[in-house]
Amino acid sequence: MIVLKRAKLGMLVSYIGRPLIALFAFDLAIAAGYVFLGWQWLAQPEIPLSIFGGVIGVLAGFRNSSAYARWWEARTIWGGVVNNSRSFAREVLSMIAAPEPAMGKEHEICEMKSKLIRLQIGYVHALRNHLRGTPLWSELTGLIPEEEIPGLKAQNNVPLAIQHKMASLVAQCYEAGWIDNMRWTSLDRTLSTLMDCQGASERIKNTPMPRLYDLFIRRFISFYCLVLPLGMVQSLGLLTPIGSTLVGFIFMALDQIGRDLENPFENLPHDISLTAISRTIEINLKQMMGEKDVPEPLAPVDGILW
Repeated sequence: MIVLKRAKLGMLVSYIGRPLIALFAFDLAIAAGYVFLGWQWLAQPEIPLSIFGGVIGVLAGFRNSSAYARWWEARTIWGGVVNNSRSFAREVLSMIAAPEPAMGKEHEICEMKSKLIRLQIGYVHALRNHLRGTPLWSELTGLIPEEEIPGLKAQNNVPLAIQHKMASLVAQCYEAGWIDNMRWTSLDRTLSTLMDCQGASERIKNTPMPRLYDLFIRRFISFYCLVLPLGMVQSLGLLTPIGSTLVGFIFMALDQIGRDLENPFENLPHDISLTAISRTIEINLKQMMGEKDVPEPLAPVDGILW
């Protein structure tokens, strides 16, 4: 996620890159042909540029609104992951306890609490990498018992397998008498809410925007950029490349912004900062356990918070 307060001009220009350079070269050729070669037929002032531009602006604006809604929903979902991870750790630490007849189990119960919370941290890292399609096993070191890693590697959905393990451990706590029925229900409800967050994230990941809609908008913008200098050259002359390229840049930027926002889990600069969110959860949960050796929060790199 880009966190720069002020966008640099170079970043804005490089955002479009080659298409912008190609458009400027085309506009320059049109202006040179009309002014220096006398090709009057290049001037087509009757082209309804304002109508075309208005239609494209409406379509691009609607697509970008839909793309931003997907991006914001993804951020809201991961806000839920943060809150429910904290709630789960709080419930584990405050609810799991030995009843009076089972005193002397404090060490075993502490180990169970630590294991559950570490599994939750591992779950968050696994979910992030599951959505991004990136390697995850190195991040699970110290969070998931080594003997359980081979079994997880055989799973298609690793975060689901981790949460299934967590649910089994919570059930063991109930069978051991460390939690009553109401507390078991509360812990299970929190796990279910986390699973709802995972399912919602996977829905966004696996359901792209309609491809034909994206294709048509890009084709319309390309056509508009091609006819734009033809409609402007008679009035602007040698200034046509400046005016046409500026307008084309706006439309191409709108198109690219929509494409970047519509897929918030691709590990690109415009995506949700899942790595930073996961690190925040890890820090919070480890500090809740009383650990002193916790990682530092992630800082932006070149204005991008991953």
